Amino acid sequence: MIEAFTRLFDAFATLSTFEMVFHAAWATLLGIAVGSLPGLTATMGVALLTTLTYSLPREAAILVLICMYVGAIYGGSRSAILLNIPGTPASAATTLDGFPLAKQGRAAYAMSVATTGSTLGTLVGIVMLVALAPALSDLALKFGSFEYFWLAVFGVLISGQLTSGTTPVKGYIAGILGLMVAMIGSEGLHAHVRFSFGFDQLNGGIGLIPAMVGAFGLAEVLMVMWQPKAQVVRSEREKGAGLPRFMEAWKYRVTVLRSGIIGTIVGLIPGVGEDIGAWASYAAAKRKSKERDQFGKGSIEGLTAAETGNSAVVPGALIPALTLAVPGSAPAAVLIAALFIHGIRPGPMIMIEQPDFIYLVAVMLFFATVAIFIFGISLAPVFEFVLRVPRERLMPVVFTLCVIGPYALTQRIFDIWVMVFFGFLGFALRRLGYPMPPLVLGIILGDLLDKNLRRGLTLSDGDLSPFFTRPFSMVFVALIVFTIMAGIPVVRRQVGRLSGAIANMGRGT
Repeated sequence: MIEAFTRLFDAFATLSTFEMVFHAAWATLLGIAVGSLPGLTATMGVALLTTLTYSLPREAAILVLICMYVGAIYGGSRSAILLNIPGTPASAATTLDGFPLAKQGRAAYAMSVATTGSTLGTLVGIVMLVALAPALSDLALKFGSFEYFWLAVFGVLISGQLTSGTTPVKGYIAGILGLMVAMIGSEGLHAHVRFSFGFDQLNGGIGLIPAMVGAFGLAEVLMVMWQPKAQVVRSEREKGAGLPRFMEAWKYRVTVLRSGIIGTIVGLIPGVGEDIGAWASYAAAKRKSKERDQFGKGSIEGLTAAETGNSAVVPGALIPALTLAVPGSAPAAVLIAALFIHGIRPGPMIMIEQPDFIYLVAVMLFFATVAIFIFGISLAPVFEFVLRVPRERLMPVVFTLCVIGPYALTQRIFDIWVMVFFGFLGFALRRLGYPMPPLVLGIILGDLLDKNLRRGLTLSDGDLSPFFTRPFSMVFVALIVFTIMAGIPVVRRQVGRLSGAIANMGRGT
C-alpha cells in the first residue's frame, strides 16, 4: 500500500508541469467538444488524435489521448440533455432524464448534475484501477497461449452479446467479420502471406488505425448526414444552475458508489463499452430507488446513475487494456495501438518492464477528471453554442481529418482507400443494425487469437486437450458457453421459468 502511494506521488510529481497541465486542458476541452457534437464519438476522436501525436513525447501523447477519451465520454451528455440525441453512445441513457429536465427549463441544472456524476464516477474508477490493475497483471502472468486464445474468443463474444440495441447474432457476425479481416496479410509466426488476393499492399495486413478511422469516423459522418437535424432546447439559465450539486451527490451517494463500481466492472469486460455501463447503472438505480416513478421524467437520481456509470467505465476499460492488452472498449482499443506506437507494450509484463506506468495513467485520468469538472461547470453556455454549429460546415472538416490521419501514419494512399472502404462498410452495417465495436475488437483480437491458437497447438504437438483441461482455460470455456447460451431466447425463457418455479417452491415451504 505504501509503495502504491509512493508511486502515485512520483507519478503526480512527474506530470505536474506547466506543459502537461496545458496538454491536459486543451485535450479535455477538445474531447468535450467532440463528445458534444452528435456523430463525433470518443473512438473517432481518439483515433484521429492518435495520428497527430507522433511528435509529442511519450507521456504527453498518452496524456492527450486519455484526456480526449474522458472528455468525449463526458461531453456526450451535453447533446443528450439539450438535443435528446446522445453525442456518444455512452450518453444514450442520459437522454431519458436529461432531456425531460431540459424541457422543464432546467437544462443548466441537468448539466451540473451530469458534471458532478461524471466526476465522481471517474474518481471511483481511478481508485479501482490502482487497486485492481497490479493484481490482474500478476494473475495474467500465469496465462499461457491456451488461456490467451480463449480470452480473445471471450472478448469478441461478450462484446457481441452485450452491445446495446442489437441482437446477439448480429454482434457475433460483426465480431467474426473482424476476425476474418485480421487474418489478411502475413501471419505472425512464419510470415506466410494469406488472403492478399494478389495485392502486394495487403501483405502487411489491414492497418488498425485506417480501419478504425473509417468504421468510426467516415461511417459516423455518413450516418449524421443521413439523419434529420435536431433542435437545441432553449431554456432560461437558472440562477446558480451551473454550480455543482454536491447535496444531490451526497443524497444519492449510494447510487454514485454503486454506479461507479458497476461501471468499472463493465469496463473490465472486453469490448463491452461505456453505453452498457450507463444502462446497467441506470437499471440498478431504478430497481433500488424509492423514486422509481420519476425515472424517465426528469429523475436526478437516474441522470446521476447514468453519467456516473459511463464515466467509471473509462478507468475500468483501461485495466484489461494495460494488463492483458485486451481493450475494454472501442476507445481503449485505439489507446492500445497508440501505446505500441509510442513504445509501450501493454500486457502482463507491463508491471515488470514499466511498473510506474499504471500509476502515471491513474494521474492522467485524475487530471482529465479535474478538467471536465472545471470546464463542465464554467463553460456550459459555450457548449450550448457549439451544438448550434451547422453540421454541413462541420462534417467536411471531420472528413478531411479522416483522410489526413491514416495518411500521416504511413504516407500510403492505400491506407486512405482502406479508410474509405471501412467507412462505407461501417455505414452499410449500421444501417442494417450491426454494431461496430465487435467488428473493431475482432480486428484487434484476431492477431492474439491466431498466434496463440497455433502456438498452443505447437506446444501440445497438435493435442487440443490443454485448451480445455488447464484451470484458467476451463474457466474461460465455461464463461463462453454461458455467454452463448444466455443469448438464446429459448434458453433464457426456460431458465426464467425454472427460477420462478424454485422461488414459488421456496415461498410455499
